[in-house]
Amino acid sequence: MTGETQTSPDAAPRGELSAPIVLVPTYNERDNLPALVQRVRAVEPAIDICVLDDASPDGTGDVADELAAADPRVHVLHRPGKEGLGAAYLHGFAWALERGHDAVIEMDADGSHRPEDLPRLLAAARDADVVIGSRWVRGGSVVNWPARRKALSLGANAYAQLWLGMPVHDATAGYRLYRAAALRTMGLRDVASQGYCFQVDLTWRAVRAGLRVVEVPITFVEREHGTSKMSGDIVRESMARIAWWGLEYRGAQLRGALNRLRRRPDAATAAPTAAATAESAGSAQETAEPTHPTGERHSS
Repeated sequence: MTGETQTSPDAAPRGELSAPIVLVPTYNERDNLPALVQRVRAVEPAIDICVLDDASPDGTGDVADELAAADPRVHVLHRPGKEGLGAAYLHGFAWALERGHDAVIEMDADGSHRPEDLPRLLAAARDADVVIGSRWVRGGSVVNWPARRKALSLGANAYAQLWLGMPVHDATAGYRLYRAAALRTMGLRDVASQGYCFQVDLTWRAVRAGLRVVEVPITFVEREHGTSKMSGDIVRESMARIAWWGLEYRGAQLRGALNRLRRRPDAATAAPTAAATAESAGSAQETAEPTHPTGERHSS
């Protein structure tokens, strides 16, 4: 597939998915949600959709309930308040796993993650544990983004690669698929990050767990209605957490290298030691077999 990258050579087939579900976190997205559900249904008529609404004051939760009443494959989780992207997704993951779904797909409600790219993610999942819809691999693109947003995204990904050494081009991407088995392997109980940082956190966990992470190109389209949830606090949280994880990772690398050096014989010391051993062995032989002044050995 054009522009595809992966973190592991293990390309053994994972099998077809039988019960994937699209998770859509919402906060004040009533104008975007109906169109998104319609577009998902058009490309994947049999897929389940779960709306994760954080008590949107604009009535998004009511709109979601109306959609669920008309479509048995649409579900709604009403959450008590705005707790952030990470908390909403973790709630959705747990709910989906409890109900036997074998994969979850993260998708923004604002249309920036095009449902038309969903079949591409599902197809790639046949040979992967995690599939990332990437803007920054060959074939990926962004539409209607100001230069500042593009620079922020590229810079954030370069920052994550620098600190963590991950072979992933778009670790901050929010359009992605996780197999259920991958979520169970990654260890999600201590996840506390949000926003950009949440996506980097889960990517980092997947890579460290040895899972096969595949990136496929998508077209990311800037929202037409509503306002972005990106904020300075989210950016600062991301930078601080990634730097902390990077320090831990690089520190572990350094400790491992030092331990290997300590276990390795010192060549400069080993050579004199070997010579001394040989000299000692020769002296012992001479003591065991003394010679006459003429150099002739005793014979019994």
